[in-house]
Amino acid sequence: MAFQCPTGFDVTRLRQNVLATYDRVAREPEGDFHFHRGPFYAAQYLGYDPVELDALPLRSTMRFAGVGNPLAIGPIPPGSRVLDHACGAGTDLLLAARRVGPTGLAIGVDMTPAMRACAEASAEQAGLADEVEIRAGFYEDLPVEDASIDVVISNGVVNLAPDKTRVLAEIARVLKPGGRLYLADVVVQRELTLEARSNPDLWAACIGGALPERDLFGLAFEVGLHDACVTHRFDSFRDTSAEAKLSGDLRVQAVNFHARKPGAVAG
Repeated sequence: MAFQCPTGFDVTRLRQNVLATYDRVAREPEGDFHFHRGPFYAAQYLGYDPVELDALPLRSTMRFAGVGNPLAIGPIPPGSRVLDHACGAGTDLLLAARRVGPTGLAIGVDMTPAMRACAEASAEQAGLADEVEIRAGFYEDLPVEDASIDVVISNGVVNLAPDKTRVLAEIARVLKPGGRLYLADVVVQRELTLEARSNPDLWAACIGGALPERDLFGLAFEVGLHDACVTHRFDSFRDTSAEAKLSGDLRVQAVNFHARKPGAVAG
């Protein structure tokens, strides 16, 4: 099942809009956006451990704009190789780096230069520079070797991609046999209207490109990821301006979603 953008949808404009949005989050984390940000939101809405967040640089946590909590899905053993798929300013990346320890590696890929700069500086400040590697790249074409990753973490990313099959296929490509996907993303319970699907501003706010929940399972299976399940649900858009733009029966929410690449258990 291939997700289809509306006919005539301007993919180039979408990418420019997403890049501009997250560049502004990097530069003005306390600005006016359609979505929540910061450590209070991460702890109170998404269940992050506030003690763990307090131990990270504010440069990273103030710019946190995830929709769920992928690190709550399952373990990240010491020595693992982890990929943070569109790492932003690095909150999830640094938390993963603490888990993998000095014998592991946490790789962050992001397309936004200002976010990568925040993640690199935060890793240095947190004393995690040896465990963290930041790479420039896009989620449709990850600069990561085949079958080299134990765990991919992803937080609010797939909904931003016009070609969701390709994005999930890239995740499957880089995972080792037995590797795991810990994904947090926005889903809806019925198909969005054409008007919502055609609005790049709603896409950049993580809603316009959200999949119906059943389709996320279908796409994961299509690219070869098995044992898919939803482990947690989040009301990530409560009290945001994005929530006010949508009808209530869509039931927009975020989910933690687990899937596995078949093969020997990794990590």
